[in-house]
Amino acid sequence: MTGAATTVCYDLNGQVIGISAERADLWPSFDLMLGSLRVNETVEPGFRINIVETSALPENPEGKLAFDGEAPPDGHCRIIDAGDVVYLVFPGLQTASIHADEGWADIRVHPDSKVKWTLLMMVLDAALDAGGQHMLHTAGLTLPGREALVLIHAPSGIGKSTTSMALASRGFGLCSDDVMILSAAPGGTTAWGMPRKVKIHRNTAAMLPFLSACLGETWDAEGEQAVSLERLGEIIRIEDVRARPVAALLHLARSADGQTRLMPLARTDAMVALATDNVRTGLTGLLPMQKRRMASISALVKAVPTFTLEVGARPADAAALIRATLEE
Repeated sequence: MTGAATTVCYDLNGQVIGISAERADLWPSFDLMLGSLRVNETVEPGFRINIVETSALPENPEGKLAFDGEAPPDGHCRIIDAGDVVYLVFPGLQTASIHADEGWADIRVHPDSKVKWTLLMMVLDAALDAGGQHMLHTAGLTLPGREALVLIHAPSGIGKSTTSMALASRGFGLCSDDVMILSAAPGGTTAWGMPRKVKIHRNTAAMLPFLSACLGETWDAEGEQAVSLERLGEIIRIEDVRARPVAALLHLARSADGQTRLMPLARTDAMVALATDNVRTGLTGLLPMQKRRMASISALVKAVPTFTLEVGARPADAAALIRATLEE
């Protein structure tokens, strides 16, 4: 870089990451997701991310090819496992080298490209992993009147956001509708929600009319609107960003008969469902970070009761079922 780099720090539940770049517009995606976690005072980061804008991209590092294919929606990429270092390469556009044991990552971006979502999430994953935390594709909501929360898992498109909004309308507090950060330690299993906007689909809005109070007239190409947590906080309870104990894990499914029901789910089945959606297997097997994520998922499933939540025509009916079951 030719100019002086600026460093911005974010506190991820005790794991402080520092992002350095010559220009602030090189990390807008980080700030879009983590802006509310920014640390204003001087602090020593536990993990550093350096962003460099350059046409010199190291696209062929030595190591074992762990992945070579499409990463929707970002396009073709490769992951190279070099033991102590993991590389992510988007040919001609950008690269990342993650030095997990040393607590830093280097991102190199071609002047004509922006940091891709896949790359951002992989580097953020590494920063969290270095602090003993793991990102999970789940929703998280606190139980009414309690600090404990439930995690709701399902692949995209099954209805996590709809179910989350329905539960929030019945007194549950929203931590996140899509990304929770898990910490499975001997002292207990806790989680906190990534403070990002919630995408409301027009079908969700039609099913839950109370959401119209925070929606506009314009929908994107996917039929969604991104709503800020501040705006949602006017109609539902939005929880602050801190770790809370996990009370249960719910695997979400669509009901075949329109009825909503909550049923016990075998722990092995719960672990398989959660791991399938959250643990990436490459050509070389599991990378060390993925092995640690798998261990955290296993610890979670062992520590809390697991259920299947079949959601029917009235998703808000799930609120009473969850409360009654967990109060038992």
